[in-house]
This record gives sequence, C-alpha cells and structure tokens, in this order.
Amino acid sequence: MFDPTKPPEQGENCPFCTIAAVHSVYDPASPPATIDSELTTPSSFLVLSTPTIMAFLDILPLSRGHVLVCPRTHRPKLTDTTPQEAAALGEQVRVLSEAVARATGVHDWNIVQNNGAAAAQVVPHVHYHLIPRPEIRASGRFRESFTMFGRGQREELDDEEAAKLAAEIRKHIADVIREDRGEVVIKSKL
Repeated sequence: MFDPTKPPEQGENCPFCTIAAVHSVYDPASPPATIDSELTTPSSFLVLSTPTIMAFLDILPLSRGHVLVCPRTHRPKLTDTTPQEAAALGEQVRVLSEAVARATGVHDWNIVQNNGAAAAQVVPHVHYHLIPRPEIRASGRFRESFTMFGRGQREELDDEEAAKLAAEIRKHIADVIREDRGEVVIKSKL
C-alpha cells in the first residue's frame, strides 16, 4: 500500500525502473522521431515518456503493438500508486489505446493488469498490458492460437520493426493529444 511518509524507491533489479532511468521525459504532443536507447542493448522501445508515466513495447509481445504502460516510480501493485499516478495511468491507457489501434490497424484489444505473482504478474512493478487483438477467424489463419493473459506462443520483438512501430505509435499519440485539445491534425503516413 502507498505510504506518503516514505520516499519512493527504485525496485532492486526492476527492469521497468531501469527503463525509467534511461529515458528522458518528453512532450508527448511533440515526440522525438527516434529514441537513443532504441540503439542500445538491451533495447527498449519507448512510445510515451511523461514525468509520471511511461509506455513501451513489450519485448515478448502477444501481438504486434503490445504495449506496457506503467508509472515511472517503482510501485509493485496498483494499490501502491498514488491517486495522481492512478489517474495518469487511466488517462494514458485511453490515449495509447487509440494510438496503437491507428498504428496497427487493429481496432479490438485487451487491457490487462495483474497484481502479484499469484495473479500472473511477472515484473513486480505495476503495469497495464494493452494487447491488440487481430481478427484471426475471418483471416483464415485457423492454426494461430488465441493467446490470452500471457499464455500461448510468444516471439521476441524484432528491433528494426519495433523501432519503426514505436515511432509510428509516438506520432499517433501526438495526433490523439492534439485532437483532444481541439487542434486540427493533418494526417500523414510515416
């Protein structure tokens, strides 16, 4: 449970805290075209980086565009977040849902959030999974399994494809934010 009397600590060996430490904050309405840490090893493909929240591509995605959304500060479970962090997570999950749908062309998705090992939380840093769900029945790809909540076959993220997808998602995030502000957005392809 969140204790406002204690300063937040970085999780020991927490990969999400490592990602937070590596990535600078930027204005999501004016994102950088490339992120320096995409060129480092191990790569992390950031799509959003605010003072409170960050989002990045999952390294073992269940589908193309699988994004993780989490607070920058180490919080093991959702109940450990501050009310402000929880509100920011909700706001960004909405924005990211629209941006990922636009970038992938997949307009059905799951949002999954697990709390604790018994609930299938692998990294003990609160995070939401935004998982695009392409229609496989209509495509005739009957051999593909429907993976849910981390079960099923997963392949490691391809760095070159991930860098392109992350840049496209960042562009769509900026579009969604500007549209939310009532600004006119000129749609363009990357």
